[in-house]
Amino acid sequence: MSSANPPNTTSLPALLHSLRSHTINTLPALRRTERLVASLPPSTPNKADIAKALHDAWIYYVDYHSLLNELRGLTKTYPFSESCLEEAKRGVGKASGNYCYGVLKRVKDQGLVPSHARALAARPAMWGGRKPTATEIQKLASACEVEWTRVLNIVLRHWEG
Repeated sequence: MSSANPPNTTSLPALLHSLRSHTINTLPALRRTERLVASLPPSTPNKADIAKALHDAWIYYVDYHSLLNELRGLTKTYPFSESCLEEAKRGVGKASGNYCYGVLKRVKDQGLVPSHARALAARPAMWGGRKPTATEIQKLASACEVEWTRVLNIVLRHWEG
C-alpha cells in the first residue's frame, strides 16, 4: 500500500475485531494484514493494539494447527509432519518477530525435514502394520522430503520481497 493511498481508518476497528476473532486465519490473509499494519503511519489510532492483535493472531495460527493444515493442504501425497512443526516451535520464542516465519525458518535452517521424513517412513503404520525394509524407508523418506521441502520453500516466499 502506498502512502498516496492510506488505509481507511474507519476500517481499523473492524480489522482489530477480525484479528482478535481469528477470522483472518490464512497465511496469505495474515501476510496482507501484516503489510498493511506496517504501512500505517505511527500516528494511526490503535496502531499498537492492532500490531499486538496481529502478533497474537500469528501465534494462534501456528499453535492451533492452521499452519499445519495449510501445509498439509499443499502436501496431499505425503501430509506435512506435525512432529516437525512441533520441534521447530519449541525452538522459537513467541515474544519476538513473526512466530510463523520463525517456525518455518527453523524447520528449514535446522534441517528438520529429513529426520522427520525418515521417522515417518520407518513407522510400520505407513506400511500396513509390517516392518519396512531399509530401501522402502529410504524411498518413502526421500519422497516426503522432496514434497515437504518444495512446500516449505513455497510458503516461505510469502516473506520475500
